[in-house]
Amino acid sequence: MTAYKDLSKNELKALKKELTKKFEDVKAKGLKLDMSRGKPSTEQLNLSMGMMDVLTSSSDLVCEEGVDCRNYGVLDGIKEAKQLLADMMEVPKDNIVIFGNSSLNVMYDTVARSMIHGVMGSTPWCKLDKVKFLCPVPGYDRHFAITEHFGIEMINIPMTPTGPDMDLVEKYVNTDPAVKGIWCVPKYSNPQGITYSDETVHRFAKLNPAAEDFRIYWDNAYGIHHLYEDKQDYLIEILMECKKEGHPDMVYKFSSTSKISFPGSGIAAIAASDANLKEIREQMKIQTIGHDKLNQLRHARFFKDIHGMVKHMKKHADIMRPKFDTVLASLEKELGGLEIGSWLAPRGGYFISFDSMDGCAKAIVAKAKEAGLVMTNAGATYPYGKDPHDSNIRIAPSYPTLDEIKLAMEVFTLSVKLVSVDKLLAQAE
Repeated sequence: MTAYKDLSKNELKALKKELTKKFEDVKAKGLKLDMSRGKPSTEQLNLSMGMMDVLTSSSDLVCEEGVDCRNYGVLDGIKEAKQLLADMMEVPKDNIVIFGNSSLNVMYDTVARSMIHGVMGSTPWCKLDKVKFLCPVPGYDRHFAITEHFGIEMINIPMTPTGPDMDLVEKYVNTDPAVKGIWCVPKYSNPQGITYSDETVHRFAKLNPAAEDFRIYWDNAYGIHHLYEDKQDYLIEILMECKKEGHPDMVYKFSSTSKISFPGSGIAAIAASDANLKEIREQMKIQTIGHDKLNQLRHARFFKDIHGMVKHMKKHADIMRPKFDTVLASLEKELGGLEIGSWLAPRGGYFISFDSMDGCAKAIVAKAKEAGLVMTNAGATYPYGKDPHDSNIRIAPSYPTLDEIKLAMEVFTLSVKLVSVDKLLAQAE
């Protein structure tokens, strides 16, 4: 294919006329397609329906500690659920606390505790003149929403193929005491699908923060969400690395079963050092009597152990893989060689990241919506919803059917072409 930038002005005008005709034909179909959020499909949710039959009115509802899970007791999670999630998160079960269904809720509470009470005896953030967080970009919009909600200043840190730009991370963390945290999705990152390299994890563990209450917010949301049996990314375990480097308290590690069992009723956890967890448990005693132990028991008995969970996730991969392959094949077929966009081919996770020509992302998303395709808002992958290049678009293939994805990608690639032609024509004026 000839790159669009190499076409003459007249060729671009002729191409625009052709593309506009195709777009109007697609628009006339009255499509209603949605690739805006990374929700599991109904087919994926059905994989866990057996969990509904694990506990019945005749079930023994006593957990390994001997506690009746219908009653009060066991503040930080029943033993068998802690073991299951500890194995999933690759940490000792004594370094984990189980919460409710949402890891996002745990992250919000962790920031809120720091704002109100401080971190392990430090000054509460709400009493400080300035609190800053580092935000690898493009990144997860819900992370950024939490820090924005609390009025925390967010600083963009560009992502590289091996993770965040660690030169910048080190510069900010090691010199600025106002920097209190960094958001990380270290494995199959949202939205690019990048996994942090060994060197990147080592450099995180070796950080020497200017702030004693600095914490790495390590959201390992996609730790076992592989797409391919024979191509799986590996991530070094961060808690152990920090402990080796003499910084055992520097990281909070989050995860959940939201995209493994049911997003509406999974179980979430935080893993951290003994000292961090001691403080968290003390505050939990005031906040709650305990989280849903019946749901924890249900998960433990359904999956049995990490091997059962891994086997279950292979079924998820069989559903997800054709969707990702369809998106990537469409991008290559329709846009490959045109030099109007770039993308990565992740080995896991829930998203595909697309970068358009600068200044085109918002227009592409708007154009797609005009033809019946709802995408994640352009700019959502940056703090404050402001992509400085207006180029990144997150594609979420999990929820639609394969047929819907094929239609959606027809709309998307057509929108990219039209907006790009308009941009090049404007530059030619």
